[in-house]
Amino acid sequence: MNIAIQAVVLSGGSGTRLWPFSRESYPKQFLSFTGSGTLFQDTVTRVVDWGAADSGLFQVLPPLVVCNEMHRFLVAEQLRQLGLEKSPILLEPMGRNTAPALTLAALQAVEQGANPVLLVLPSDHYVANLEGFQQRLAEAIKLAATGVIATFGIVPDKPETGFGYIHRGADLGDNAFVLGGFREKPDAATASEYLFSGEYFWNSGIFILRAQTWLEEIATHRPDILEACAQAMALSKRDGDFIRADKAAFSRCPSDSIDYAVMERLAGFPSETPRAVVLPLDVGWSDLGSWPALTSVRPTDHDGNVMIGDVFTKDTHNSVLYSQSRFVAAVGITDVVVIETTDAVLVAHKDRAQDVKAITDHLKKTERSEHVFHAKVHRPWGNYESIGNGSRYQVKRLTIAPGGTLSLQLHHHRAEHWIVVKGTARVTRGEESFLLTENESTFIPLGVRHRLENPGAIPLEIIEVQSGSYLGEDDIVRFEDRYNRLES
Repeated sequence: MNIAIQAVVLSGGSGTRLWPFSRESYPKQFLSFTGSGTLFQDTVTRVVDWGAADSGLFQVLPPLVVCNEMHRFLVAEQLRQLGLEKSPILLEPMGRNTAPALTLAALQAVEQGANPVLLVLPSDHYVANLEGFQQRLAEAIKLAATGVIATFGIVPDKPETGFGYIHRGADLGDNAFVLGGFREKPDAATASEYLFSGEYFWNSGIFILRAQTWLEEIATHRPDILEACAQAMALSKRDGDFIRADKAAFSRCPSDSIDYAVMERLAGFPSETPRAVVLPLDVGWSDLGSWPALTSVRPTDHDGNVMIGDVFTKDTHNSVLYSQSRFVAAVGITDVVVIETTDAVLVAHKDRAQDVKAITDHLKKTERSEHVFHAKVHRPWGNYESIGNGSRYQVKRLTIAPGGTLSLQLHHHRAEHWIVVKGTARVTRGEESFLLTENESTFIPLGVRHRLENPGAIPLEIIEVQSGSYLGEDDIVRFEDRYNRLES
């Protein structure tokens, strides 16, 4: 038996619970919290770099990633770093929760008449025991190949109120159970009852199923979702590495989760004819849903502190201390979270770390940008970082990757001065095209078409001084763009 399997990595969400390290434009799945790859890369690697595939039992297909427009270049770059440039990247025009996302992926998976087993994985989870995870995954794949839908239930080690739960049904043997039902996030007393009963697991959000099985179930239980997704995929367009689902069609799709749309309707079937099964999973799993969760994935000092970056402590206990750019010192505190980035600092009691959303809500209401962007903003050609500003000027550091090129553009309200501090730049200014090397500079007048490229083999670093009456990122008129960007 040779079973084709394909990871479907769901890479949505804004990652607000780990603000200020995680931002809407660069959420937690694209960051590294364990000192190795990013959470997204680790998720992909768990199923692609899989020793079990060598046995000939499984044919591992390139992973399929579902993400939104804002994150598409982050996904493409992190896949490139793994040597997976050919992996399909499916773009949702807007968020519609996990059931439509999986439906789009399943439609793509069966496009050429295939029917692989899909390994549906959130992109932001941590797993300590990789071998144990892959062993359980192999067992789930064999079950899913028969037409049932399998999910993992995380074996709980505490009465957690921040997770939904799965109730196990009849014992099927081989450490698998009929799916008994789902439970919402409980209060503390109910969570304790769940823990001590031994009949409940944390809901992992991981599903293993045939692509055609999902399409049949969604057609039965939510035909409106299938209809909208099918039309969106029928009208989809290829854009380089990306598959763009049609925006107008997908906008008519209802929003619903995999749990509500299908899985709850498959719970409680007799053990002779189960439609869905749950497999207990005990592999050091974490969804890294708040800053205190770092204590389960990072080493602590003798006082129980997690310390990352340039940190000093004295008489400090059971705290999480993270420094990105500055020296952080903590004296005489207990159970506190201190997170420093270049443009924001979070200080919170560990028991209130889940309330970070109140901060991002405030930033939205006051029309600030710290919940969306870091001081360093990533672009497909590299990144830029603001290093100074005033009422009519702004100074940025631009880093352009080898071969990278900004769009051919002009500005109505600002002029720009470019100074090369590292590498070689090719500059287009009006009808001119010329090279600049280190310590050379040029001036781009207001209203003149221009472009900046890196023709060299090393990153190009530019200091850009903008001056004018308006310095917003939306003052860009594009004429050509290699990356087919829709936004600034």
